[in-house]
Amino acid sequence: VQLVESGGGVVQAGGPLRLSCSASGSIFTINAMGWYRQAPGKQRELVATITRVGSTNYADSVKGRFTISRRNVKNTVYLQMNSLKAEDTAVYYCNAPRTTGPGIYWGQGTQVTVSS
Repeated sequence: VQLVESGGGVVQAGGPLRLSCSASGSIFTINAMGWYRQAPGKQRELVATITRVGSTNYADSVKGRFTISRRNVKNTVYLQMNSLKAEDTAVYYCNAPRTTGPGIYWGQGTQVTVSS
């Protein structure tokens, strides 16, 4: 499975940004997809996840501001980010755990920079 993120960039604090992640390849081997982020000098952390049937999970720090969604027909997951803060600045990675064995697929990451 290949995961390709897009949509990152520079945005002012308080503004919105939408990330996309398209999956290709053996997509039958994945169910849940998610977004993680890693800020400089910090560990990678969970942002949000969504299952194929739409069950979602969010980090407390983004609840009420970020929304994860997916379009299974397009094998794409989105992350709508609103009310962005400087502390949201990070590289955002798309993620999909394998369902047919151990291992996790990762995208290459997309930079999000929130200027204050």
